[in-house]
Amino acid sequence: MAETQGGIAYKNADADYFAKRGLRAYAGVWSLWALGVGAVISGHYSGWNLGLATGGWGGMFVATIIIAIMYLGLTFSIAEMSPALPHTGAAYSFARTAMGPWGGFVTGLCENVEYVLTPAVIVFFIGSYLGAIFGTPAAFQPVWWIGGYILFVGLNIVGVELSFKVTLVVTLMALAVLAVFWFFAIPLIDFSANALDIAADGTKLEGGNGPFLPFGITGALATLPFAVWLFLAIEQLPLAAEESVDPKRDMPRGIMAGMATLILSAFGILVLNPSLPGVGSFALGTSAEPLLDGFKAIFGDGTAKLLALVAIIGLVASFHTIIFAQGRQIYSLSRAGYFPVALSVTHSARKTPVAAMIAGACVGLVVMLGLFVILGVESGSAAIGGTLLNMAVFGAMCSYIAQALSFILLRRNLPNMERPYRSPFGVPGAVATIAIALVTIFFQLSDPIYRSGVIGVALWFALGILYFAVVGRHRLILSPEEEFAMEHGAKAGVGPGAVVTGR
Repeated sequence: MAETQGGIAYKNADADYFAKRGLRAYAGVWSLWALGVGAVISGHYSGWNLGLATGGWGGMFVATIIIAIMYLGLTFSIAEMSPALPHTGAAYSFARTAMGPWGGFVTGLCENVEYVLTPAVIVFFIGSYLGAIFGTPAAFQPVWWIGGYILFVGLNIVGVELSFKVTLVVTLMALAVLAVFWFFAIPLIDFSANALDIAADGTKLEGGNGPFLPFGITGALATLPFAVWLFLAIEQLPLAAEESVDPKRDMPRGIMAGMATLILSAFGILVLNPSLPGVGSFALGTSAEPLLDGFKAIFGDGTAKLLALVAIIGLVASFHTIIFAQGRQIYSLSRAGYFPVALSVTHSARKTPVAAMIAGACVGLVVMLGLFVILGVESGSAAIGGTLLNMAVFGAMCSYIAQALSFILLRRNLPNMERPYRSPFGVPGAVATIAIALVTIFFQLSDPIYRSGVIGVALWFALGILYFAVVGRHRLILSPEEEFAMEHGAKAGVGPGAVVTGR
């Protein structure tokens, strides 16, 4: 088998190979908007609030501004790259064109951690809510997880049309729940008395009116990983490029509309939720159900189960949409030969990546069940809700750095590449993304709980890179991403040239 520079070997695949791996174009701009917003919206229901314990309200506010800047730099960069490289591979295909096969694979591996583990964390929270609603014991939680995966992987398998319709409906419902919360919360809020109720020593200040930054600027920076949860996964939109009717027009519009929606929602929930009487930043900083706490403050505890059922909608929206992204991400790496090619086979009639979605779901479930059985109910639940979340965030930060670097290299090495959309922030926006992501990783590593998650991701990377070095790099396929990258990479002198084997 002939090899290219760096020991990379390709082969041409016949028409039958791609016929078994076809996707169907369906999504318009609003479907893409819903896909991006729906993936993130659960972070506005729970998770973000834990940052109140490390930075106080002011620290969380500052961290949210910094992270919003990072995501603006990232999403504007993606909005430029995705219509220029309209492939399902998204982050991997950007990095493949900019940095060669090794850069593409490592970037894809980073994103794979995020998309396999994030739905596992979300279905864990869904199970917690359902357990509270139906009164099931903690040992019953795996049943909720397995049921959640079966239901929503099944919905995604049925067809892309149904998947996008469900995405649009649950995303609108999740935003409607937040809008109702904002409407009833605004007349009741007392910001100074409730949101500023954390003292400099970390204790609760009765009556509030505490310092804006109780733990100083260091506390605000330590809160960056929690602020990420308000925007995590908006970057998944380009994974739907080959299922978009007009990706060159609709992808930038969908990304920008989604980001605008999320910024509005993020600051709305940050200001209103901690400002309610009986809630406050101190209590919210350790709450597993912050939005539910807010609803209880407004409507009382008597409707707790009904409110919990309402509050679960945002989690369902994110779980459904990230299952979609997980399948497409695994599918694209498999179609190009980076992962075993059997994972990229699509349903013969529905044209959905069945094997990729089932494989991703199984890996997520196995990790959850393994922690639950090995560590026990209590410790296992803590590891799933904390350590896995940290691993997903770390994987995301690594992929953001790689995507921003890809943007910079593409601007430099391929200045004449057709770009239907150009980022107004340009290279400075991508540099800001890299800088903020690195600072976020630094503070992750400063926290012992986060460090354990980072070690887990490092092991995943090591296994993936070993597989690619020994097996994957000798079995690459000339998929659309690879052909595009080889053609443009040869022009720019990036990575291997177009040397392939026979069929």
